[in-house]
Formats: sequence, structure tokens, C-alpha cells
Amino acid sequence: MKSITITLFPFLIVILAICFSFCDANSNVLCIESERKALLKFKNDLVDPSNRLSSWVEGGDCCKWLGVVCHNSTGHINQLHLAAPLSVPHFDAPVGEWEAYHRSKNNSPLGGKINPSLLELKHLSSLDLSNNNFSGIQIPKFFGLLKSLTYLNLSQARFQGAIPHNLGNLSKLQYLDLGCNQLEGVVSESHFSNLTRLTTLAASQNKLRFDPNSSWIPPFQCRIIKLGQWNLGPKFPRWLKFQKNLSVLDISDAGISDILPTWLLNSSTQFEYVNLSCNQLTGGISYLNVTEIVDLSSNQFTGPLPRVFPTLQILILSTNSFSGPLFEFVCNSLRKGPMRILAFETNLLSGEIPDCWDHWRGLGYLNLENNTLTGKIPPSLGHLNLSVLNLRRNGMSGEIPSTLQHSTRLIMLDLSDNHFNGSVPAWIGVKLSKLEILSLRSNNFDGHLPQKICQLQSLRILDLGHNGISGAIPKCFSNFSAMANKSNQQCYMFQWSSISTNFLFLSALLVLKGREDEYGATLGLVTSICLSTNRLIGEIPKEFGSLVAIRSLNLSGNLLIGNIPDEIGNMQLVESLDLSRNQLNGEIPPNFSKLNFLSHFNVSYNNLIGQIPTSTQLQSFESLSYVGNHLCGPPLTKNCTSKGISTDAANNGSNSEGSKVNWLYVSIVLGFVMGFWGVVAPLFFIRSWRHAYYRKLDNVYGKLYVFWATMGI
Repeated sequence: MKSITITLFPFLIVILAICFSFCDANSNVLCIESERKALLKFKNDLVDPSNRLSSWVEGGDCCKWLGVVCHNSTGHINQLHLAAPLSVPHFDAPVGEWEAYHRSKNNSPLGGKINPSLLELKHLSSLDLSNNNFSGIQIPKFFGLLKSLTYLNLSQARFQGAIPHNLGNLSKLQYLDLGCNQLEGVVSESHFSNLTRLTTLAASQNKLRFDPNSSWIPPFQCRIIKLGQWNLGPKFPRWLKFQKNLSVLDISDAGISDILPTWLLNSSTQFEYVNLSCNQLTGGISYLNVTEIVDLSSNQFTGPLPRVFPTLQILILSTNSFSGPLFEFVCNSLRKGPMRILAFETNLLSGEIPDCWDHWRGLGYLNLENNTLTGKIPPSLGHLNLSVLNLRRNGMSGEIPSTLQHSTRLIMLDLSDNHFNGSVPAWIGVKLSKLEILSLRSNNFDGHLPQKICQLQSLRILDLGHNGISGAIPKCFSNFSAMANKSNQQCYMFQWSSISTNFLFLSALLVLKGREDEYGATLGLVTSICLSTNRLIGEIPKEFGSLVAIRSLNLSGNLLIGNIPDEIGNMQLVESLDLSRNQLNGEIPPNFSKLNFLSHFNVSYNNLIGQIPTSTQLQSFESLSYVGNHLCGPPLTKNCTSKGISTDAANNGSNSEGSKVNWLYVSIVLGFVMGFWGVVAPLFFIRSWRHAYYRKLDNVYGKLYVFWATMGI
């Protein structure tokens, strides 16, 4: 036995040597010449602004080119990964992640035409052209001839036109993503005729219509289907019933107006993600058999809040007609679950918010806006690690509980349009240092503004309008450094998870430019302070002038006095400035003429005087912006004197006083003349009148004598 082993040993050495030499050859394999030429032709028709494909040169090994993957033994190209920049990070992501995202944006997308030379790549199994800019061209029909494709990603590449029918001939295709393009037209059953191996069908955010025969049974069994913004309605797609492996479903904004079928959410299939938002689905929902994400927003669902699967992380039920109290859902339905986002705004939920949030420690986003909730804010809400708390537009009351000072991750706190009272807590400025949006508008808050609120250096939006706040405006508002940094813009949106391309935008109801609007996707561009309709006194702090990045300042409807500070003119990005209904005096500062972005301006009903500064903006507003002052010059019809004073204001000086005295004298003289000629003169010139007058006096005197005698006078 031992001799046999020794005899075989040389053969083992030879075999190992052959194996190592073979493996070493594989590692140095070069790409196929014909395929290299095909790639160079493909490159020549592309537009590459940032020179991303600089490594694609004549004579080079194409297997080492950017985005090219070759088979490690044959050298055939089997993958092309030419996707453009990174996706948008979570709004609360680390700075490094945002910096990487912005750096990637410098790599401009590819554009131009797609050369059919790609047909030379007979072994190409994966093609990714996502996030590029092929605007103006259609998806090439020859893509349907790339028979080896198993993966095709053309999402967010701005392709136009219809989906080629022959894509349905890619019998090996497993992954197809055409989402977020400008595709339109009708999709027929033949588009899917041979896609028997398809497991992912993603084509959301296009203008496509698909209404197959009610008896149609798809040839595929997909795990992921995303057809958001297709026209699939009005009936709920029955063909989905045959997708037994389905775990991700997005048919949002699909024109469906039907009762939600019970077979969808009550089936044995357990979904990871379901998005049925922005349809007109009706009915009640008792249970959601979904493990991660549910979005049923903007439908017409009714009844109590549904029970949910214990591992659910994101639940969005906003803009429906769910009704009843929160107690059962909050206190019993999902204790100790991993829920991160609850969005129940704009429903018919009622009663008090229950005080049993201690086990919801993973919750970071809670939106209960625009319901009919009452009572106080429960103290246990302060035990959560919330980033967003929105209780706007309810009927809630009481003071802000001190436990909220433990919510140190809060970025947004919106308690507006309720009946909360008490003073604005000083701990907001000390403990909630990450706050960027603070809205306490339209409540019953009173007292003075605490100086410590100035410690909120990240604050971008402060709305305390329509309360009973008194005292002076703190000069330390200049510490709001986020409003002083012109390059400091924020992105208040984040992607739910890797299985969803949807984003959740923070929104805030703001009074800007004289009207109330809801800001969502553009909220990160807004910087504003609103202290309107309170009882603030004193002068406008000149320190406001350091907030050079502010877009809106509203101090209207207070008791402010003094001159408008010249420093306000430093706010050269301001678009809306409202100082109306105060007791301000002096002139409008001349440097207001440099406020070139103003689209709303109001200084009406003050005691301002002088000429309105000349600028493109200030003369574009209606006279209502200046009414109730002593101003002159365009756009007003009142002319100014040579000293730049309104003719009315000048008349209110010496000329005005003299005019008033002269008119007094004139009225006295006229009264005397009229009285004399109307009464006294006839007594002198007409005898009968004179005798009648004296007889009348005698009669009156007789009556008075009798009266006095009776009274004993």
C-alpha cells in the first residue's frame, strides 16, 4: 500500500502543476479583440462629459476597463456596469455619506446614442445603464436580441417612447428595471410572452397603460413587482393573484378605484413591502401581513387602525378615513416592535394620545397631524428617540411636557394649530440642540421668549406666529448660524429602505409671501422666522442683519417701535419681508433697494415717512404694501417734496396747521354771516317779523316765570 502511494506521488505533482499554471493563465486572460472593438464603437457614440470612460483606449485590455467584467476563463465580456451617481442618502445620514453623494454627482451621466455594436457581446448577461441621460432616444430594439441577458437595468436614464415588444423574447431575463424614465404607451401581454424566468419586474414612474384580459395568467412568478404610476385600473389587477412568490409590490398611483380584495393581504404570501398609495381603494383592513413596509396613503380606507405584523418597521396610512382612538394600536397591537415610522396624518382619529409609548424605543418619525385628537401630550412620548414629531392641526391642549427635553435627536417639532398654552420652555434651546424646524404657530403660548432659544444653531425655520407672546425680541437671534450660512441647504427626505425607491419628505405648513402653503420637497431650501400676531414690544434688533441666508422674515401684527434697522438690508436673499401693523417710524432704509429677490413686501399701517427707495422690486408692489403711512413716490401716486417728504406729510407740518387754523376762522366767519343774515338781519328790516319775534320772547319769558315761581326759585 505504501509503495503504491509513493508511485502515485509524481503524478499528483504534475496534476497540481498543470492546475496552478491553468489558474495563473485565467488570471491574466485578455479580452476578445472583436469585443474590444465593439466597446470602442459603443463609446464613440456616447457623450461622456466627465470623461468617465477614459480607460477605454485602443490597444488596452478591455477586461480592465471601468465598468467591464469578463469571464475569468474565456475572456468574454459578460457584464457592463455603467450606472451614474449614487442614490440620495437618508436625511440624517453622516456627513461623510452626503459628501460621497455630492462627489459622485460630479461624475456626469452618460448620454448620446447606443451603438448596436453591443450585439457583438454574445455572452453579455448583465447590462446596467441606470442613472444616465439618454434623453430624446428610445430603448433600442436590438436589446431584445441580446439573448444571454439575465439582468437589464435602464432605470432613471431618461429613455422615451414605448417599450420594445421584443424585450419579451429575452427568455433568460430574470431582472428587468425600466423605472423612472419617460416611457409611454400601451403595454400588452405579448411584452411578457417569453419572460418565464423573470423574478423582478420594475417599471414604476412611467406613463404606461396595462389592462390585460381578466383571464390572463402571467408566464412568470415574480418576487418583486413595481408598476407605480402605470394605469392599471379601474379594477384591481386580478393577475396578481397568481404571483405566489410575491414579496414586494408597488402599484401606487395606478388609477385603481376598487375595493381592496381580501385575497391580497390575507393570503398565505407574506409580503416584505406593499405600496398601494394614491389610488381610490376602499374598504376596511383588519390585518396587514407585511413584515417591513406598508404605504396605503391617499386612498379611501375606513374603519379602525389595522393590526400589523410584529416586525413591521414603516406604516404609512395618511390621507384616508381611518377612525377611532389610538389606544388599541399603540398600547396593545405592537408592543416592543421595531417600528421606525408611523404616519397617520389626515385621518379621523379621535380621543387622547395614550401614554404607553415606552416600548416604542425604535420609533424615529411620528406624524399625527390633522386628526381630531384631544388632551395633552403624553409624557412617555419624551422617552422615544424621535427625529420628527408632528401633532399639527388637532384639538390638543396643555403645556409642553418637560419629558420632551429627552428627545435630543429631534430635528422637527411641529405643534402648530392646537390649543397648547404656557410659556415657550427654555429647555428647548438647551436640550434640543439638533432642532432645525420649530413651529408652535396658532396656539395660546404667552410670556417672554427665552434667551436660551438662541442656542439652536441648526434652526432653519422658527414659527411662533399667532400666539400671545410678549416682551422684546431677543438680540441673540443672530446666533441662528444656519440662517447666516448661504451655502447651508438641507435635504429633508430619506429612502425608506433598499427595497423601495420611494422617498419620505418632511413637510411643514408655512406662511411665506403672504399666504399659507405646505412645503415638502422644497422644504430644505427654506429659512424663515415668523413672530407675527403676538404682543412683542421694543425695537427690531439690528442683529437680524447677520442672518444673511434667511428667505422670509415676518414680524407683522405686533407693537414694535423705532426705525427699521439699516442692517435688514443685508438680508440680500430674502424673498418675503412683512413688517406691517406695528408702530415703526422713520424712513424705509435706502439699502432696501438692494433686496433683489423680494417677491412679497409689506410695511403697511406703521408711521413711516419719506420717499420709497428706488429699485426694481420695491416699485413692483401694489400700494397696499405701503398704505397707512406717510410715504411718497412710486408706486404710490403721492408725490414727494424736494426734500423727499410726502406732500401729505408736509401739509401735516406748518402748512397743515396753518390750514387747519385758517379753516377754523373761515368757518366762524361763515357761521356769523349766515346767522346774522338768516336771523338777526330780518329783525331789523322787516317790522312784522320783529314784532312777532318780541311777542315770542314775551311768551317764553312768561312760561319760564311761572315755572320758576312753582319751583320756589
